Amino acid sequence: MIKLIKKKRVLLPAFIIFTLIAAYAQKIRHEKETITGYLTGSVLDETSGIAASSVHSNIYYIHNDSGDTSRFFAITPEGKLKATYYYKGDPSEPLGARDCEDIAVGPGPDKNKSYVYLGDIGDNKAVRKYLTIYRFEEPSITDSVKHVDTAPLHVKYPDGAKDAETLMVDPVEQLLYIVSKRKNAVTIYTTPLAYKTGDTVTLTKRSTIRLGGIPPFKWVTGGDISKDGTQILLRNYKHVYYWKRPEGVPVWQAMTKKPEKLYYKQEKQGEAIGFTPDGKGYYTASEGVGEPIYYYRLP
Repeated sequence: MIKLIKKKRVLLPAFIIFTLIAAYAQKIRHEKETITGYLTGSVLDETSGIAASSVHSNIYYIHNDSGDTSRFFAITPEGKLKATYYYKGDPSEPLGARDCEDIAVGPGPDKNKSYVYLGDIGDNKAVRKYLTIYRFEEPSITDSVKHVDTAPLHVKYPDGAKDAETLMVDPVEQLLYIVSKRKNAVTIYTTPLAYKTGDTVTLTKRSTIRLGGIPPFKWVTGGDISKDGTQILLRNYKHVYYWKRPEGVPVWQAMTKKPEKLYYKQEKQGEAIGFTPDGKGYYTASEGVGEPIYYYRLP
């Protein structure tokens, strides 16, 4: 009996030490970025948004920001360009688009289909009278170049023009989200996913949040909501912020709580961020030719 007690006394500290080592090793695995590939070709030179397809396995939609024409792309996590999609943009813009800053994938008018939402929402000088969000049915990737039909929605802020680089889709409450970029506190706005082509609507102001830091590093440059609506990401040039959404709580309300700050390897000019379809990880990418595509596994 005495020998058994002594044995237990020896095993217990060993077990605790082993548990702590295993937990630390797990943390290291979580806090480790993986380069899955590189943005190939000169056309992918100012990547600003990334979103996982809900239809095609291992396909992500990305786009460039200001200076590009009205188009977006399908790539693999390795950075291979699979397709380029052209759409009819704003006729008042010389290139059809002024400053597309983020992209999202989610539900739309047909419950049996998935849709891509592209936000021409950049406004560095805060002078635009309206912004435009384009909706497309998720396209095929059988052709390397394809022209797609679009349903534009024009939006205005209720409190004056401002710059934004974050567009998200909440599949639970069927809302589009825009988060402003600059100032000490950023503002969260929404509008319903249900709209008629060509509508002009005023966004609903939901809340403001403070993420800390100094400009320009604290400026919010992208975000995403997981496909089941339970997780939220925002990023700036220096950090990635994460919220777990409680059941029955709106996304904007969940974002008023203190976020978890995730491990992030600072990029050259990081703007794109998007969940994997299963919500177990996310990808980031930066502006620039040949920039790496990073994958992070969520803890």
